[in-house]
Amino acid sequence: MTIVLFAAGAERWQEYEAPLRAALAEAGVAADLVQGAPPETVDFIVYAPGSPLQDFTPYGHCKAVLNLWAGVERIVGNATLTQPLCRMVDPGLSEGMTEYVLGHVVRHHLGMDRYILGAPGWEQTVPPLARERRVGMLGLGALGLTCIRALQGLNFDVAGWSRTAKPGLDFPAFHGEAGLEAVLSRSEIVVTLLPRTAETENLLDARRLGWLPHGAVIINPGRGALIDDAALLVALGAGRIGHATLDVFRVEPLPHDHPFRHHPKVTVTPHIAANTRATTAARVVAENVRRALAGEPLLYLVDRARGY
Repeated sequence: MTIVLFAAGAERWQEYEAPLRAALAEAGVAADLVQGAPPETVDFIVYAPGSPLQDFTPYGHCKAVLNLWAGVERIVGNATLTQPLCRMVDPGLSEGMTEYVLGHVVRHHLGMDRYILGAPGWEQTVPPLARERRVGMLGLGALGLTCIRALQGLNFDVAGWSRTAKPGLDFPAFHGEAGLEAVLSRSEIVVTLLPRTAETENLLDARRLGWLPHGAVIINPGRGALIDDAALLVALGAGRIGHATLDVFRVEPLPHDHPFRHHPKVTVTPHIAANTRATTAARVVAENVRRALAGEPLLYLVDRARGY
């Protein structure tokens, strides 16, 4: 019997127990899903950052640690974690992220806030068509590409950036520092969907924010640390950045006295852009358990050197 240890926090057990049991059975895996077991008997660990389990040393028999979150920055640096680590790429998470990004890009493209917030008078400011609006996507992983496809479906003029080259794409795709400047300088709306690594922290600092067109909009549902908060506040105050819609922050929940909370040019959403759905995530976990037992390559294996 395969032992699968659920170490994603006691509060998630009720949500995940039934979907995980069903998914493991559907995958043909005879498994005992438990919240506790002698470490030497554990074959797989289902994990989420913040779990009480922080020392993986006793779990020498464990074949893989299967993270329930897309982000792994809070676990990938754990020196005791020598087992293969897989991040979560959940279809439900991708759909939710796409809906969030698409909704806020369209919101800012159409300038809907001035009507929703009750602009006085009868100012008939007609927005351009989507094909005339330039959108930049920072991050060309699974989530970024899915969002780009949706934006292309509405005819937005999209360009993308990643840290390494992504050849063969059907839209302008850049990489490296020069490529970042090229994408930012053309983007009236920029979306950040990068993982948090040493290379991406404060990626949008004062210098790079200055590359954006005057009045550009930033949408960040990726990681809070991608943007230099102080530099963003200065750019917003000077009018160089027209608005920032932020779903992720360095400290969560965002403190009530944080300047973002009360800034007229900042929309704060409480980390709701994309959440792991238990039913769909359970199938991803079960498939990786099946693959490991069958000697097949694991899905979404984390590259420790790159940090994701």
